[in-house]
Amino acid sequence: MSVYLGVDFHARTQTVCWCDQADGLVHLRTLDHEHDDVRGFYTQFAVPAIVGLEATGYARWFHRLLESLGHRLLVGDAYVIRKCALRRQKNDRRDAELLLDLLLHGDFPAVHIPPTASQAVLRLLRYRQRLVEIQTKLRNGIQALALNHQLRLGPKLWSKQGQQELLALELDDTDVLQREHSLELLGQIRTRVRAIEKDLTLRADQDARVRLLRTHPGVGLLTSLTVVHTLEPVTRFDRARRIAAYCGLDPRETSSGDTVRMGHISKQGNRLLRHLLVEAAHRAVQSKADADLRNFYFRLVERKKNAAVAITAVARKLVLRLYRMLRENIDYTEFRRRGREARCARKTASPATGGC
Repeated sequence: MSVYLGVDFHARTQTVCWCDQADGLVHLRTLDHEHDDVRGFYTQFAVPAIVGLEATGYARWFHRLLESLGHRLLVGDAYVIRKCALRRQKNDRRDAELLLDLLLHGDFPAVHIPPTASQAVLRLLRYRQRLVEIQTKLRNGIQALALNHQLRLGPKLWSKQGQQELLALELDDTDVLQREHSLELLGQIRTRVRAIEKDLTLRADQDARVRLLRTHPGVGLLTSLTVVHTLEPVTRFDRARRIAAYCGLDPRETSSGDTVRMGHISKQGNRLLRHLLVEAAHRAVQSKADADLRNFYFRLVERKKNAAVAITAVARKLVLRLYRMLRENIDYTEFRRRGREARCARKTASPATGGC
């Protein structure tokens, strides 16, 4: 007989509702993370107890604790769990009871937890992205300062000559302070970003899957690492369309009867992965190394009159390609060869085309 625990987890406290199938009794307790013995509480349960909680961004220490004790952890989709609530009243006790009820009835919407090594790489990628966002804000601030003093250089502001002109500007004390601090911070952030990218490069060089994906035009270090470690293992996806839905690149649909309405993409997947896929799609279209992707993009631009929609469609097609390359363990050259053979076979089988 198993013990099931539904945990409504917060940064400082957690409310636990548990049931031992041996007696069928339901218990409830609130633990304070600072004053209560959380480890001692979970040690009392026979291994492996089944613990379910919603996905949250600050529970890594709790995940490690349960893993060290030998309990089985299930992390649930918070959106789906909330949809399962029948009452409009929401509090910690009801949330914990709902989690326990879903566990007992086998309806708990568990999400995939990446392996420890993949989690480390993804945390490093997200940290780099945060540094880049800070860097962009600093650069925009310096551009605004320059424009306010009639220095209109655009991207050339970051050249050697542009920096000399920026430093030669006659500014008041406040603007001088902003200029000096911003340039100093930019230098520090660039150094840290390069250090992170060096670490990521070492990890990528040791991974054959990353090297395979980087053979595709437009796909670089960051995109290949993110795809590999987000989709790991790719065998958990039984079809390519599930990949697009997982990345949030599938369209929203509000259809009823004979009326079919397709909207914008759902954006319900990994935001960093989606961002990097769009960047990779831009590079793939600009590189001209893949004529099929490039022609696909311009056909959509012509039809939709919207470059953003077209590049999103290219990103969707790109991630499906990368999924197939990972699943079949092939590089870009082999992927293209198989694609040509498949098209030739379809033409041969179609009497209207008259063969390949």
